[in-house]
Amino acid sequence: MSKIGFIGLGRMGAGMCARLCAAGLPVVVHDVSSDAMAAMVAAGAEAGTSALDVANQAEIVLVSLPMPDIVHEVLLGPNGVADGGAVKIVVDLSTSGPAMAQRLSEGLAANGISSFDAPVSGGVAGARDGKLSLMASGPEKDWPQVEAVLQHFGKVFYMGETPGAGQTMKLVNNLLGATAIAVTAEGMTMGIKAGLDPAKMIEVLNQSTGINSATRDKWPRAVLPRTFDFGFAAALSHKDMRLCVDEAQALGVDLPIGVHVRDLLKRVLDEVGADADFTAMALVTEADAGLALDRPA
Repeated sequence: MSKIGFIGLGRMGAGMCARLCAAGLPVVVHDVSSDAMAAMVAAGAEAGTSALDVANQAEIVLVSLPMPDIVHEVLLGPNGVADGGAVKIVVDLSTSGPAMAQRLSEGLAANGISSFDAPVSGGVAGARDGKLSLMASGPEKDWPQVEAVLQHFGKVFYMGETPGAGQTMKLVNNLLGATAIAVTAEGMTMGIKAGLDPAKMIEVLNQSTGINSATRDKWPRAVLPRTFDFGFAAALSHKDMRLCVDEAQALGVDLPIGVHVRDLLKRVLDEVGADADFTAMALVTEADAGLALDRPA
């Protein structure tokens, strides 16, 4: 088959790209990090000298990048993917928001390129193990080609042709996921303040109706051990919540809980640090209650 391009080899991108290499698919990659490039070349990929170089070699180009403006620059900026001579389909695996998906679709269409948004959920482990969920939207005529690639990453859901439909689904998912952390932090703080054992509380919740993604995964792995290193940056979670609240407002939907979680994540960045994990929402909630529990070293 023709080459697949992959741009953005961060913690999520590296895991996904490695799965393509492990499947024996021809992959050409690019990243601003030479170390990330070297690791993927060692896994079997070919190094591209730039985003444009990748797009000059690959008919399908996937991007996994941290911020919407970076996605826009890589795809539609000077010497970006849109100027490539081989590329026919672009798939944005990032959480860029529905408005950006529409802009990308229009900009790429002007160059005769089909655009798909396919944000992912499942974390670094899911990317590594091929257990992500992917929420995709884009032209139905090109979907079989795209699905054949995305299926290497996990369970794929086609949300329809409307640009940004996949992004909207991802924002809804992230709203619920971040809210689970915030409300679990409140409940756990209340119990700890009353003298309950936090480990026993999590055991009870995970056998009861209070179970959620935070009690099941985040607390056992990152909050109870006080490491706060689940693996998703508070800065990225805050970005996602800003996109979610902005999109909801554009649709005329009020998200008071979403606004609270967005603002709580901003406090994490201000009070815990710019490099904090999103599980540090628990630290801020505990501090508000006057608890002085162990913080990460």
